Amino acid sequence: MIILDTLRDRVTGVRRRIVDLPRLAKRAVLMINDGLLLMFAVWLAFSLRWGRIYWPDSWQLWFILLGAPLLGVAFFQAFHLYRVATRFIRDTDTARMYIALGLAVLSWVLLVLMVVGTGDPQFVVPRSVILIYAIFAGVFVRSSRRTAAWLLRDAPLPKAHLKDRRPVLIYGAGAAGVQLQEALEGSSDYKPIAFLDDNSSLMGQRIGGLKVYPSERISRFMLREGVTDVLLAIPDRSRGERKEVYAKLAAHDGLNVRTMPSLEDIAAGRVSVTDLKSVELEDLLGRDPVPPNVELLARAIRGKSVMITGAGGSIGAELTRQILRQGPKRLVLFELSEAALYSIETEIADSIDKWTIDAGDAPRPEVVSVLGSVLDAGLVERVVAGNGVQTIYHAAAYKHVPIVEHNPVAGLRNNTFGTATLANVAARLGVERVTLISTDKAVRPTNVMGASKRLAELIFQACAAEGDSNTVFTMVRFGNVLGSSGSVVPRFMKQIRDGGPVTVTDREVTRYFMSISEAAGLVVQASAMARGGEVFVLDMGECVKIDDLARMMIRLMNRRVLDADNPDGDIEIKYVGMRHGEKKFEELLIDDRTSATEHPSINQNSEPYLEKADLERELAALEEAMTTAQMDMIDAILMRTVEGYRPDARQPRGSAPEAWPAVSRTLH
Repeated sequence: MIILDTLRDRVTGVRRRIVDLPRLAKRAVLMINDGLLLMFAVWLAFSLRWGRIYWPDSWQLWFILLGAPLLGVAFFQAFHLYRVATRFIRDTDTARMYIALGLAVLSWVLLVLMVVGTGDPQFVVPRSVILIYAIFAGVFVRSSRRTAAWLLRDAPLPKAHLKDRRPVLIYGAGAAGVQLQEALEGSSDYKPIAFLDDNSSLMGQRIGGLKVYPSERISRFMLREGVTDVLLAIPDRSRGERKEVYAKLAAHDGLNVRTMPSLEDIAAGRVSVTDLKSVELEDLLGRDPVPPNVELLARAIRGKSVMITGAGGSIGAELTRQILRQGPKRLVLFELSEAALYSIETEIADSIDKWTIDAGDAPRPEVVSVLGSVLDAGLVERVVAGNGVQTIYHAAAYKHVPIVEHNPVAGLRNNTFGTATLANVAARLGVERVTLISTDKAVRPTNVMGASKRLAELIFQACAAEGDSNTVFTMVRFGNVLGSSGSVVPRFMKQIRDGGPVTVTDREVTRYFMSISEAAGLVVQASAMARGGEVFVLDMGECVKIDDLARMMIRLMNRRVLDADNPDGDIEIKYVGMRHGEKKFEELLIDDRTSATEHPSINQNSEPYLEKADLERELAALEEAMTTAQMDMIDAILMRTVEGYRPDARQPRGSAPEAWPAVSRTLH
């Protein structure tokens, strides 16, 4: 018994030392093991075929003999097989091993043919050797993995790792949860101790050796087991369902929530199950994006010359990425900022091959960069005419409310008169389609930025109503996009990283949010449906409370809110009051005259507009007031031309300024 115990201890010690080896050392051992086994397999294949102990008698035959293991190890490395924990190898890993080995054998056959192609009979390699080698290679490599897995499966984890493994809960006791649990068995970071799920039929069951509990038990696990991490394994749930789960988990301060990648990314091989990531803000919106209509995406782009103004901005840059995927003949990037233009140019140079792969057999588009302002009518005309522009997306605008409030003349000149310049050039040159990127702040605005964008809409509506041009003028209106320049999201992130406080204007402020990629895609699709003069309004889902968004972001960044109820928290939320010109609640519609379109996330609205003659008269008066910086006159003109505008006034919804009757309005 003493001898057996001693032997058992020594074996355990050897197994522990093997497990304790650094990761690179383990990979090196596996590579050497595979190389030797593959070399033995090819040598044995030759020996069996010739019926004698085979020994190469020329450098060419040595080249053939050594080529097999080298190719085998190279393909195993390319298929990431050396990243797989040998103790926990799965059927999918075995399948990948056989695929890699099959490709390695085929490559070796090509190598053999190259050498045999010299015509020298001494270099003849019988075809049976290839088959025998393939069989032996598969048996030897697979057997070595199975043997290693059997010897090491019960080996204790490395001592250095045992103390670092954190107990975790897996939310989701379905197939994805089990897959995640199996993948974490050999993890040096996490130790799954239980499943969480709100499916009552699973309560109390054991899945994969772990018991299933309701989510209400999280607090008990946090107190008794010291759990600080929950791993979400619900990649197939809708965003609305995931938002409900996040809300439950967010109620527990100090709980770190991470999620496994989407099933599409896992299936495509872009990531593995254990590539856990932080919860994305898009999931917190609780809305699932509608798949794009491919025909609509390409209708106004494929094979055409397209121009984007403000191409270096948040929306303009995303439009650039998506438009390049649709196979335009030419893409003109029109941008005022040199730095922004350089940034998008560089990104295109690095990524155009990846973006244009979706365009199929369309020729690679020509990309033209233009540095300039839309207020420069001569430049705009030369660019549009010289490049044969057929479709324009007008995203160039000043959009930061406080900055435009302090610089109203510059904001009006760029947003309103820049739009007028572009519209006039487009109509005169017969551009097929021009789309204005508008904003929810244009609806009954309380700030100059919103008023300037509503005037831009009125210009497009008037151009469409005039009917003297073949150009289709249309507008797309939507709210905030996550992560865009000036959005609260990057500001909150920086404030949280800096230790706070996070500044929120008011507890009750709400905003509409949409992901930037979805917004750009819907803009392109809405533009393709336009017939002229429509105001397309994107379905932004439900309003989001900015206060709630700040709290969720603090929790998602592994911090706790510091307030009276949580004096030991990390990040304080400071309420700084509404800024000049801000509204508590944004709106998307002026009149409730909405109709559906062929896309479920895009609605069409008919709204009041000014006759072109009246609008031109008001714009002329506005330009004169801007020249002399007469703010009282500017405000008076905006109040009588822009529905609901009152400088820094919070009027009840639907109230009508008495100045409205002075200007003729009709419904388009």
